[in-house]
Amino acid sequence: MDNRQEVREFLVSRRAKITPKQAGLPAGGTRRVPGLRRSEVAALADVSIEYYAKLERGSLAGVSAGVLDAIARALQLDDAERAYLLNLAQAADGTSAIVRPRRRGPKAKQWTPRHSLQWTLDAITEAPAFISNGRMDLLAANHLARAFYSPVCTSRQQPPNFARFQFLDAASHQFYPDWDFFADIHVAILRTEAGRNPHDKELHDLIGELSTRSDEFRTRWGAHNVRHHSTGSKTFHHPVVGDIKIAYECLELAAEPGLALTIYTAEPGSPSEEALRLLGSWAASRDGESTTQHLTD
Repeated sequence: MDNRQEVREFLVSRRAKITPKQAGLPAGGTRRVPGLRRSEVAALADVSIEYYAKLERGSLAGVSAGVLDAIARALQLDDAERAYLLNLAQAADGTSAIVRPRRRGPKAKQWTPRHSLQWTLDAITEAPAFISNGRMDLLAANHLARAFYSPVCTSRQQPPNFARFQFLDAASHQFYPDWDFFADIHVAILRTEAGRNPHDKELHDLIGELSTRSDEFRTRWGAHNVRHHSTGSKTFHHPVVGDIKIAYECLELAAEPGLALTIYTAEPGSPSEEALRLLGSWAASRDGESTTQHLTD
């Protein structure tokens, strides 16, 4: 990722999203471009217009944390956007003076879960639970998560990747009823990861592949949106049990930097909870058939 270009495009895109009214400023007549002017951002951040213009040209090296905080406030950045700006500044600075560097997660093709980690996943019997990285590779899962994500897991390319399934597999339009919502989320997650790990070659390769093969991805990538994906709700359409609305909690693994454990649950007594039970029964019967076939071969 070209750091200077990314800084420039990110700051310009955030500036364009804030209207003078939102910033508490007078409209000031006709505007050639949407959002705030550079001079207005500089005034709100209490820095000179020349200094802010330098930052917006991509020169974040050496900028202080206090100035970054002021810029973040002026642009009304949310927590994910502020963290992304700090990561860009760290990459430009080349040191850990601004934010503590994050260790890169293991390469997906070389990583396998510890026995105890897989046992932990398998001990969660009534909810899908899985391990993923910032590139959105599905690295490990329990029995129910493998059944839940059976459309994703049929991918020929291993490990399965949520973003690749989203943009390159037609089955994703059935699996994700609100396809645009999921597409926005997946791109924002990858953009966030690119800020955290700007030198991750596998991530660069994935972004390059998706940008080349998917107009939908390329358009969203250019929007420079980022997000923290830690809790919320989603609706899926599973090919076996139909619609399932789940709540999710995503927890970073302290022992495996760069990896996260995600658990899906459904509201007690809801049709979605019943759908998860049916999915578990279907998966168990399918595994039983596979075992029987193996024994008779």
